Amino acid sequence: MAGDAYRTIERFWEVQHRGDYTATAELFADDAEFVDPIYGTFHGRDAIAAFMAKMNTAVAAANGVFTLEELAGDDSAAWAQWKFTTDAGVRHGVGVYRVRDSQIVYYRDYMNPPEH
Repeated sequence: MAGDAYRTIERFWEVQHRGDYTATAELFADDAEFVDPIYGTFHGRDAIAAFMAKMNTAVAAANGVFTLEELAGDDSAAWAQWKFTTDAGVRHGVGVYRVRDSQIVYYRDYMNPPEH
C-alpha cells in the first residue's frame, strides 16, 4: 500500500526529473544520511545539497538521464528501481529510502556495473 514514504519518494523523482538535483534537498531531513556507492556518505541536508550540486555537473557532463522504472513503499520505507543512461551506456540500480514526516532520513543507492 502506497503511504507517506512512497509519496515522498515519488516527489523526489518528480523533482529530479526536472534536471536540478539541488531542488531535491528540501525533501531531506536536517539529520538525513545519504550513501552513494561512488561518491561516499553525506550527513545532513546541507552536505546532501552540496553533493546534489555536484550531481548536476556530473550528470550533465555524462549527458545522463535517470529514469524511474519501479517504485514501491509504505509509510516509513520505500525502494526505487532506476536506470542511468549516458552516451557511454546504461547502468541499473536501486535506491532504498527511510522517510519520517514526509522527509527522507536515509537514502542508499546500489548499482550494477555499466552495460556497454
